[in-house]
Amino acid sequence: MSVPRRQQTRIGLALSSGSARGWAHIGVIKALERNGIVPDVVCGCSVGAFVGAAYVDGDLERLESWVRKLTWQDVVSLLDVSFKSGLLKGERIIQFFMSRFVDCEFSALGRPFGVVATDLDTGREVWLREGSIGRAVRASIAMPGVLTPVPYEGGFLLDGGLVNPVPVSLCRALGADIVIAVDLGADFARRHLEEGREAAEPAETEASWTARLLSRLRGNGNANGDVNESGRMPSLITVMSAGINIMQIRIARSRLAGEPADMLIGPRVGRVGLFDYHRGAESIAAGEAAVERLMPLIRDVIGQ
Repeated sequence: MSVPRRQQTRIGLALSSGSARGWAHIGVIKALERNGIVPDVVCGCSVGAFVGAAYVDGDLERLESWVRKLTWQDVVSLLDVSFKSGLLKGERIIQFFMSRFVDCEFSALGRPFGVVATDLDTGREVWLREGSIGRAVRASIAMPGVLTPVPYEGGFLLDGGLVNPVPVSLCRALGADIVIAVDLGADFARRHLEEGREAAEPAETEASWTARLLSRLRGNGNANGDVNESGRMPSLITVMSAGINIMQIRIARSRLAGEPADMLIGPRVGRVGLFDYHRGAESIAAGEAAVERLMPLIRDVIGQ
């Protein structure tokens, strides 16, 4: 049963980009609802669009069950190599998503839902609110260089995290009076600190699939001597993942400064790597814990 709140106050939930860290959104939503907070408007960017779509379609519980059982072998099975405009086609991922979770149009949903993407040609922010939800989600997760872009009105769409990683503005445009935002980039600095600790004390932490992948692809320098003090060059995946993370964090900070959320939640998922989708239980728990820590402030903000 929902806890009564101020009359006619519409609560929006903005779910950010963040790749594998996005499973924390599941924990955030669960903890909010457990405390009687059910958002009236939901908006998502990239993985936030993926989770948000399942939520508004009533499939969050099923998504959580799948995520908790996900292994790194399962992740690999969903990858369809392309090397044309991106390392992966992404069709296998979205077909699986639509067959298991969401296969409908925006008009069939019971509450407002919006997805952020980026126009490849103009760089403008695109708000997707009509047509196929699966296609909108596929566009929003099209990470540059990783997933191929999605055709759209004569052009192409890319990851929404390039322009609006934490879609507070879209929530307000869809009628939210109070916006609770989840920023998965807030723990980025902590992630790098912990990774350094893992390198020094590998026995104390679980090796991530991302680390395994990077260890296979990491080079040992080149003939020109372009190496760092350790004698190694960063791999392509290292450069891409770190670069995208840094870019989206900087963009999010800028957007949130101009369009602040009423409440900002930052789950502690800094140790979850870009491709660590098999660490869902850890991320879900981090999302729940973040909400519980901030619950007194959240209640104050929404007037409970």
